[in-house]
Amino acid sequence: MRCADIMWWSLGILALLILVIRISETIWAKLRQVSAMSRPREDQYYEEQAYWKTSQWRWVPGLKKHLLYAPLWKKRHNSPFRLGLGTLPSRLFIILIVLYLASNVASMLDLKLSNPNRYAVLAELRGRSGTLAVANMVPLVILAGRNNPLIPILKISFDTFNLLHRWLGRIVVAQVLIHTMCWIIPVVADGGWGLVCKIITSTTFATSGTVGAVAMLFLLLLSFSPIRHAFYETFVDIHILLAATAFATTWIHCASADVENGLPQLPWIMAIVYLWFAERLARLVRLLYVNWSGGALTTALCEALPGNLTRVTVHLPRHLSIKPGTHAYIRFWGINAWESHPFSIAWLDQVNGPTSASFLIGAHTGVTRKLFNKASSCSTGVRVRATIEGPYAGYHNLDSYGHVVLFAGSTGITHQLSYIKHLLEGHAVGTVATRRLVLNWVVRDLNSLEWVRQYIDALLQIPHNEDVLHISVFVTRPTNQYGINTIPEIKISRGRPDVSLLVAEEVRQQIGAMCVSVCGAGGLADDVRDPALSPQKFSAP
Repeated sequence: MRCADIMWWSLGILALLILVIRISETIWAKLRQVSAMSRPREDQYYEEQAYWKTSQWRWVPGLKKHLLYAPLWKKRHNSPFRLGLGTLPSRLFIILIVLYLASNVASMLDLKLSNPNRYAVLAELRGRSGTLAVANMVPLVILAGRNNPLIPILKISFDTFNLLHRWLGRIVVAQVLIHTMCWIIPVVADGGWGLVCKIITSTTFATSGTVGAVAMLFLLLLSFSPIRHAFYETFVDIHILLAATAFATTWIHCASADVENGLPQLPWIMAIVYLWFAERLARLVRLLYVNWSGGALTTALCEALPGNLTRVTVHLPRHLSIKPGTHAYIRFWGINAWESHPFSIAWLDQVNGPTSASFLIGAHTGVTRKLFNKASSCSTGVRVRATIEGPYAGYHNLDSYGHVVLFAGSTGITHQLSYIKHLLEGHAVGTVATRRLVLNWVVRDLNSLEWVRQYIDALLQIPHNEDVLHISVFVTRPTNQYGINTIPEIKISRGRPDVSLLVAEEVRQQIGAMCVSVCGAGGLADDVRDPALSPQKFSAP
């Protein structure tokens, strides 16, 4: 039991440390923002935010460059490997995982090895591995939920928590298998495999333990990246079914032990099940709140655009306050009611009445292709019943940065548009620090301009946008596309951008604290991260 306490205290202290850091960052960012707000908007040049241009602590830039933002090795981090083998974790992430794995191994192997009875040592290892497996299930379940309260509190993305969830799951399965083998070995030595089968089929304690171990083993095998990505929706359904089986059998296993009131770990697994159901209930309540109000339901207008893209405008029945940089899971009842997928919110119309949110969804395979085909059947668009779950994320506040550089690849523009609108509106009324806002958008052809034309037109109507906004579009597969009206305020270049050169140029013109953000394919993200790490004498993340 002491080893479980150590695990939980370690995670609690780590969460508390991150919380303190986040609070410090928020206070520091608010100071930057307020100092810029106190100056007239017309006074927008370098001297205004010169103090924030460089870091006030010498050790911070090196920490950012070599640990906080660093890839594991060289520059590859977000680029996926072939055959769907996933991506490399960051340097900080792998350090945390190695430390946590080492602490689990140390706690599990703190055995009385001097005991000449090896079966007694195995019994001790069986107890420790089982205890740690159930103890690790607590953070395993917490990290799996979309409504995890730690996401907004610690400002850590769901993707990061999900990655931690997968690694914790692997640790739990390994401990369950060790726990099982430590029981099998002495039983086989005592009466052979026949005795193992007899005990498993005749006692609830052994039956539930065996079924739970098998369920967890399948959870591990089916979670490998190639399988998960190839059959994602099927994977999710099977994953939930196997997880429910594992929790139920673990509960039965702990409750049916030949011990008064069950094993000491019984309250833990009960808490785990309650947490799991509570998260599911929270999702259901949130879903009903967002999509139903006074008898009105959510609807979606789906319009086919050039370049195999669907613009989906979701009309909610109530007003929602949605921050920039958020995404939501959409379920299209008229297309595929069994699947919901996450999409970034590109644009919001939410002045006073019910909120309308727009999404730009590329047509690939599955539901996105069905969506595009249905939208293409009518030139004015198709209206379908839909529900959205969310919004999620939106915890990255860029209001305190004097210089914001945004990169987008193809439909990654959706994530950046919401920030541009928010920052331009804030600049117009003097509530943000932003004095230079740069968007570099990489597209295949000029048809992509039609995706955002109405949004760009709206941005250009915001007062004083010309003082700060600079948009460049890089067309990687230029063709003679006559009849496409370009936008005069947008600089169009042919070929792929030299990201290093673009970042270096922005660093040369830096105003105050600088933020570099990217939304696009993994290769583009790695290309942006590498040059953004180099000039870390500046305070930009």
